Amino acid sequence: MRNVIAVVTALFVLMIGLGAPALAADPAYKVLVFSKTAGFRHDAIPAGITALRGLATENGFTVDATEDAGAFTTANLAQYRAVVFLLTTGDVLNATQQTAFESYVAGGGGYVGVHAAADTEYDWPFYGGLVGAYFTSHPAIQQATVRVEDRTHPSTAHLPATWVRTDELYNYRTNPRSTAHVLATLDESTYSGGSMGADHPISWCKAYQGGRSWYTGLGHTGASYTEPNFRAHLYGGLRYAAGVVPGNCGTTPTPTPTPTPTPSPGAVLLSSGRPVTTSSTENGAFAGSNAVDGNGGTRWSSAFSDPQWISVDLGSARQVSRVRLQWEAAYGRAYRIETSADGTTWTQVYATTAGDGGVDEAAFTATGARYVRVYGTQRATPYGYSLWELEVYGR
Repeated sequence: MRNVIAVVTALFVLMIGLGAPALAADPAYKVLVFSKTAGFRHDAIPAGITALRGLATENGFTVDATEDAGAFTTANLAQYRAVVFLLTTGDVLNATQQTAFESYVAGGGGYVGVHAAADTEYDWPFYGGLVGAYFTSHPAIQQATVRVEDRTHPSTAHLPATWVRTDELYNYRTNPRSTAHVLATLDESTYSGGSMGADHPISWCKAYQGGRSWYTGLGHTGASYTEPNFRAHLYGGLRYAAGVVPGNCGTTPTPTPTPTPTPSPGAVLLSSGRPVTTSSTENGAFAGSNAVDGNGGTRWSSAFSDPQWISVDLGSARQVSRVRLQWEAAYGRAYRIETSADGTTWTQVYATTAGDGGVDEAAFTATGARYVRVYGTQRATPYGYSLWELEVYGR
């Protein structure tokens, strides 16, 4: 027995002298860092690129950084395991480049979105699903507590359960929890200016249309990119998106789901392709007819003022019981739904002053009407009212 102990002790000492065995290294891979801006430009972009290059040097992968959207071709993207949208803003890719990126994700490519990546490509539905939620507002930079929900994901396993840090804290148009796995949330009681309430996700991940997506709302400040915890957070997300480590990114159930109204029995879509009139259009590309064409990639958008309205003629008197609105990034905070028999006298059947974008379902007692109008009185953004689809259901 003493001989066995002696042998084990000798091996242990030898391991200490030689250094403990290293974990298996990730396979070599390449990452594209994309930081083009068509709106606000963050001063932290150079710091972010420097941090990612540093992580690459430390961990054996390669970074190519560019602001040239021409890099988004099928052939070029094929060499990368992940693409990082680093503090991008606005409309940064044209239609051909978007198609190439969609194919890249469908083929198993990874996406990393950092902070203002959620303030990017509002008119591209694929991207909206990929990033998980669009930016809507933020308060001043301040200290807040991040509460880590997933202590096993490679981007959050190293973090304390409560992570106190200073950053610019985004509010989002919608809560991504129903479609993504939430990794961390903001505790709105620890800072001023949060607008999402008790459930305010700030980092999440998901499998998406053949690829992988990881997003963090943190990273506004240049100092973030020298902070060890944030750098490890970013690196863990990148490793997951690149597919070199696993992550449990199934959806996280919403704690307090909002029930979707059930259509009346026999209710059918009445508005498809019907004539539409509007108070205004942003320009000729955003005609009212786009809202009833059944195409989720075309939209009606109004002038940038209040009030504004869109009305659909159902062709004859019908029993209307539900209206479904699919908003673009510019949506109505306060609006009402009205019905009319003659297009002149209107009756309110639904109203809200707390619209939050996304998809709104308005169910109400069936009412006879030929015309249905959405009448907006308060915009939620500086832009107009913008609808991908206006759907009226009834019999």
